[in-house]
Amino acid sequence: ECPLCLLPQPPEAFPTLASCTHRSCWACLEQYLRLAVSESRVPVSCPHCPAALQPSDVHRLLPEPALRDKYEEFLLRRLLVADPGTRWCPAPDCSYAVFAHGCAECPRLTCGREGCGTEFCYHCRQPWHPDGPCALVPLAPSLATPTAQLAQPEELAHGEALAQAEAEDIKVCPRCSAFIMKINDGSCNRMNCTVCGCLFCWLCLREISDVHFLSPSGCTFWGKRPWSRTRRILWQLGMVLGAPMVISLAAGVAVPVITIGIPIYMGRKVLAGSPGSRRSSLSGCQQCLSVTSSVLLSLFVSPIITALTVGVGVPLMLTYVYGTVVLSLCR
Repeated sequence: ECPLCLLPQPPEAFPTLASCTHRSCWACLEQYLRLAVSESRVPVSCPHCPAALQPSDVHRLLPEPALRDKYEEFLLRRLLVADPGTRWCPAPDCSYAVFAHGCAECPRLTCGREGCGTEFCYHCRQPWHPDGPCALVPLAPSLATPTAQLAQPEELAHGEALAQAEAEDIKVCPRCSAFIMKINDGSCNRMNCTVCGCLFCWLCLREISDVHFLSPSGCTFWGKRPWSRTRRILWQLGMVLGAPMVISLAAGVAVPVITIGIPIYMGRKVLAGSPGSRRSSLSGCQQCLSVTSSVLLSLFVSPIITALTVGVGVPLMLTYVYGTVVLSLCR
């Protein structure tokens, strides 16, 4: 039975994959690959796990040559976008990639596509401007809301309101400038671009690490907008002033819980036993001896675990509060 369509299939209808051991029927895999390539979700992962499908399997499962060519194009663009030295020609309908490693000091680039030859700037990626510095190019409303191009003059007021509402839901990736849409409902702000794989924050549009939402940046894991400057400063001051009390309270609770909780947990675990046959094969004296030995061993080990937890956790929290938070306040 195919796990995707839930229909019984003969064994030969389940192609093998080089990336993993999961199996689905041929028709389901074809449909899945068509959708993934059409939505530019390349590389394509297995429908059952995060493992990326090998290009040979994708070519074997995709019947249409046009889709195979599109898959190769998306895969190449994905690799080029991830390269920080690649620049794309800004000419309309060109999208030619120029390898511009080491061109920061001489920023004048020329498109190498035959018949194009557009000159553009390495830094701002706009047409070449020899007489002035790079200018920030704001996002045009027509790019954020394509339907605004079709609006009539009498519909401009309504169109501007729609553009302002939709602009909050459509933003660009900070690495590759791909348009990304998200429902503005306060859900998770940790975004992953499907084009270049960039991990960024939806609120501040910066590439982030896993500790971004724990830093005093004002960005929250959930929410529609970052904290205001006043709220962020008050929160940081509260952390600096209240850190000793909170850390002492947390350590005071953790020490007895770990010291007493581990022996109790181990005693109950040994008393319950794993399989029932093993428990029934032990006499009452043997069970009592095994429980007592596990509790005594836990009483010897639990203070060591407690000391390591408190000795490592407390300095880390103090370093964060009086290092990162204080530096953020000073800035």
